[in-house]
Amino acid sequence: MIAIIGGGAIGLAIGWRLASADLAVTVFDRGRAGSAASEAAAGMLAPVSEAEPEEDALIQLALAGHAMWPAFAVELTARTGTLIDYWQCGGLHVALDRDEVERLRFLQDFLARLQLEARWLGGTEARSLSPHLSPNVKAALVSPTDHQVDNRKLMAALRTAFVTDGGWLQEHTEVTALDLAGGKVTGVIAGGRRYAAELVILAAGAWSGANEALPAQYRPPVRPVKGQMLSVRMSSSLTELILWRNGRYLVPRRDGRLLIGATVEERGFDDRLTAGGLFQLLEEARALLPDIDELPIEERWSGFRPASRDDAPILGPSPLPGLIYATGHYRHGILLTPITAAGIAEYVLHGTVPPALQPFSAARFAARGSMERVA
Repeated sequence: MIAIIGGGAIGLAIGWRLASADLAVTVFDRGRAGSAASEAAAGMLAPVSEAEPEEDALIQLALAGHAMWPAFAVELTARTGTLIDYWQCGGLHVALDRDEVERLRFLQDFLARLQLEARWLGGTEARSLSPHLSPNVKAALVSPTDHQVDNRKLMAALRTAFVTDGGWLQEHTEVTALDLAGGKVTGVIAGGRRYAAELVILAAGAWSGANEALPAQYRPPVRPVKGQMLSVRMSSSLTELILWRNGRYLVPRRDGRLLIGATVEERGFDDRLTAGGLFQLLEEARALLPDIDELPIEERWSGFRPASRDDAPILGPSPLPGLIYATGHYRHGILLTPITAAGIAEYVLHGTVPPALQPFSAARFAARGSMERVA
């Protein structure tokens, strides 16, 4: 049996791939599967818009993951009958003043050096593309590769696919310890019971680095980064593009919601919503789309991104034989779900880490000391 710790998008997708290969797989989740970061996310699939300098390997992984999404969405829907609202909607980076125009120029140059597609628009052109934008828009960059998926529908589909193909889902069952023998993992202790396992895959998101089931020296350097979000209900569409400004984003959903996110806070596991955090989000949203003033707020929530020391995922075998990492995806968990699942499944089935995943081995932290000390 293969045990997976964590029932978010990453854990369930890996479980589905392994179960569909006729392996016995159990996913353990400390709560309800998918109720943490996977449910709190905005579902953006935007490797170009979220590209950062000095992250060449991560950008390539994100682009490869993005390329897998159309076929992944078709396969998942065909297997489950669940529509996940995969939408090739496109995105728009917006500048409202001179300083923001300069930052947008820098972004355009950076993307051009990477040969990533982004097209410059003047303010009038931007408003013709998205008529409800503020009249203060000075310039914009179009990012046609910005896609999205309804992450909550995705979670429902992954759950169905995993169970349908023979996986065993154990919710509200926390893994409290690894069973070790002969210097390797031989099982897990969960819910007061021992489960024998040939391999254990850690996919516990933001809780991976604080997971006391693992010996301290094998806990990966993953910490929670809090994000607050909210959504409003649109009576008619204010935008069909993902809108970006100053690190914030507005994501329209086909069901009429408009998601507004997200704060970036180093607050540990403090999940409280704050007046300041929500005010910042609404202020940014109103600056872009003044017509949101009269829209009802539908939902407010927070979640925890799983961030590693270098903000890149930790994928592949750990220093402890029998333990595999699939964590630390930070802002890219939904985007990287198909490629992570395929890559980890390949390692489990064939014993080789695919080239795309190799730069994200836990071994990159070895020069800095033990896994625990770099957390």
